[in-house]
Amino acid sequence: MRALISVSDKTGVVEFAQKLEELGVQIISTGGTAARLKDEGVAVTGISEVTGFPECLDGRVKTLHPAVHGGILAMREKPEHMQQLKELNIEPIDIVAINLYPFKQTILKEDVTLEEAIENIDIGGPTMLRSAAKNHKDVVVICDPKDYEKVLFELKENGTVSYDTKYKLALKVFEHTAAYDALISDYLRKQIQNELPEQLTLTFEKAQELRYGENPHQKAWYYKEVKPQAGDLINARQLHGKELSFNNINDTNGALEALKEFEEPTVVAVKHANPCGVGIGSDVYEAYLKAYAADPVSIYGGIVAANRSVDEKTALEISKIFVEIIIAPDFTEKALEILTKKKNLRLLKLPAISDPIQPGTLTLKKVTGGLLVQEIDTTLFEEESLKVVTDREPNEKEMADLRFAMKVVKHIKSNGIVIAKDQRTLGIGPGQVNRIWAVENSVKQATGETKGAILASDAFFPFHDCVQAAADAGITAIIQPGGSIRDEESIKKANELGIAMVFTGVRHFKH
Repeated sequence: MRALISVSDKTGVVEFAQKLEELGVQIISTGGTAARLKDEGVAVTGISEVTGFPECLDGRVKTLHPAVHGGILAMREKPEHMQQLKELNIEPIDIVAINLYPFKQTILKEDVTLEEAIENIDIGGPTMLRSAAKNHKDVVVICDPKDYEKVLFELKENGTVSYDTKYKLALKVFEHTAAYDALISDYLRKQIQNELPEQLTLTFEKAQELRYGENPHQKAWYYKEVKPQAGDLINARQLHGKELSFNNINDTNGALEALKEFEEPTVVAVKHANPCGVGIGSDVYEAYLKAYAADPVSIYGGIVAANRSVDEKTALEISKIFVEIIIAPDFTEKALEILTKKKNLRLLKLPAISDPIQPGTLTLKKVTGGLLVQEIDTTLFEEESLKVVTDREPNEKEMADLRFAMKVVKHIKSNGIVIAKDQRTLGIGPGQVNRIWAVENSVKQATGETKGAILASDAFFPFHDCVQAAADAGITAIIQPGGSIRDEESIKKANELGIAMVFTGVRHFKH
């Protein structure tokens, strides 16, 4: 029995080779792996002894040879294959243990050059892995050091490796090489900011197996990007509390995306992926009080996201109610002392929480039989595109609240309406099948505080009934994208009622 071992990640490789040798397996190896094994006393046959050809081109070519691939790909049950090996003086290779040049680790370095990245694209490794995986009926293929022990155990106990194990190892190889190639193509495409390809292959790494999905009967997993941004949720460190659930992660991500709209001290409260209260304050304490006051009912059992460190005073206030998660750039020692007394409260620390989402970042939505891919919505509106379309212009205070509310409504499920005043939300009407219901729900949620407030809509008003409902509630200014064939009706109604109306020209549907 012969084993070909050539690894970049040398974790456990010496012990693996030594134990194979004890079992009577001949070891073939290349370059640095061969040198390491020889230094540890393992008898190694160099790859050039097998191929009869020297390694060349700075090691770029060493295993791409029939003496290697013939030994791997020959089907043992086919007499003609074995006869050809004999005629060509090629010996079978029964175990292939390969892991690849560290392309991922290379591109994660901040100062990496394109040339350096390209030099770390493995060619021979994937070829040998794929050859062995294709012929897994006869060849044991290992791409992960974690599998050394399993293979050694079966060899020692049974003198062979079961077909079930070989099949699973082969599957792991094809998943691994597919991810490796996807990472390379993604990196190269981003160097020229090219459009998405005709065939899209994405790669993610498993971060966590979740207890269940949206509901207890659904299985779920949490995967991470190979190179996430510093301010992404995946980089948050959990300081306290039980394991995050599928819904926890999804809701917290929604809170995080909304929070990134604001530079001032801000707190965003989220329930079922929709903001239920948002407040800006002179500090995190005032911001939290505003977010809480916006909807004291819905915040219960929700997510609280803050873009400033949570201090003792804020922690004491939050601890008066039950929330699932608090995520913030940091927590003071006193705040942690208070909040960690609640054993089920998850505390997440994300220092780069305010880092903006990079333009061009993709969002993915699986649909039956397909995948929807789009760039994430990083636009709010262009200041120069704002257009006052009514006779009355909003005053400075109204305009500040209109800008605030537009940042919030952008993250509300459509049809979405936000009523706000004094830099806090009063009423939020998310996810309605028509816009007037969204207006009516947000007015109802505001519980009589709407006099002198403003209203933001994620999309245009199809009819002037929304303007009338706003006026009836005492709202004095409206911001919306415009673009309806009935815009003039809404503008006329606003003028009749003395409401200022601003068009942004930018729609923010969120489905």
